[in-house]
Amino acid sequence: MIDKIILASKSGVRKKILEDHGIICRVEPSNVDEDSIKKSLLKQNATPTIISKNLAELKANKISQKFTSEIILGADSVIDLGGQIISKPNNRTEAIKILQKLNGKTHQLVSSVCISKGGSMIWNHTDKASLTMKYMSFLELEDYLAKISDEALYAYNVYQIEGAGRSLFSKIDGDEDTIMGLPIKQIKEYLNIF
Repeated sequence: MIDKIILASKSGVRKKILEDHGIICRVEPSNVDEDSIKKSLLKQNATPTIISKNLAELKANKISQKFTSEIILGADSVIDLGGQIISKPNNRTEAIKILQKLNGKTHQLVSSVCISKGGSMIWNHTDKASLTMKYMSFLELEDYLAKISDEALYAYNVYQIEGAGRSLFSKIDGDEDTIMGLPIKQIKEYLNIF
């Protein structure tokens, strides 16, 4: 079994999930331009699942080209609201607009992972979770955002399911690790066959 990898992401949550499951990881952020890639894929009518998979693969492959003998894990998560991708906010004004879009609705959180070696993908997996947000007033949404730090807000697609964000939802169907951006069960199953 492989128990040491390089994580092509600066996500502290993903690193913690791996380490909590006995996988030692070194962080080497890929720094791919996610927004321009998303825009390009959207012009080609790519689905949220395809966008998530492509971004995870690009991140893993980019780092894998630098560290060719290492196992590299890339990951990406997108919010799919009826086929529309909701991206991470860049500021609190965007964050409140995103929460207003999700308000009272069910959306899918799509989390993809890719493992690469020698510059190419050797395995990938995508998992989805369904989340139904309670209907909340604008004031309630503002109160929620006031409790969230900037770092958490910009790293977790507006809500922290493992923290205060759980209170936003009336229904959650899916794996919590998937919602936090890393379907660890499937990753461990794959790494165990090495």
